[in-house]
Amino acid sequence: MVLFRRLLGDVLRARRMQRGMTLREVSAEARVSLGYISEIERGQKEASSELLASLCTALDAPLSEVLREVSYAVALEEAALVATPISVNAHTRVGEVVASAA
Repeated sequence: MVLFRRLLGDVLRARRMQRGMTLREVSAEARVSLGYISEIERGQKEASSELLASLCTALDAPLSEVLREVSYAVALEEAALVATPISVNAHTRVGEVVASAA
C-alpha cells in the first residue's frame, strides 16, 4: 500500500537536507515543534494543509513543487506494485479459482 504521509515526509526531509537545514532551524522558522516535524518526516503524522504551507515556507519550497514531487513518488510506488509478479501455485490450472484466506 502506498502511504502518502510517508512519501511526503521523504520529500520534506530531502528538501530540508538539500537546504542544509536542521530540524531545529525548520522548527523555529515554521513555528512548529521539532518533534512534530520529525514525526511528519518519518511518515508517522499527517500534516494539515496549514502546517504543510508553513513547512514549505520555512524550506523556501513552493507547495506546488513539493506536492508534484510527492505525486511523482506515489506514481513510482504504484507502478512498482503493478509490476510485482503474482506468484501462482504450481498446481493451479489456468482458469481455476483459488480461495484466499487473506
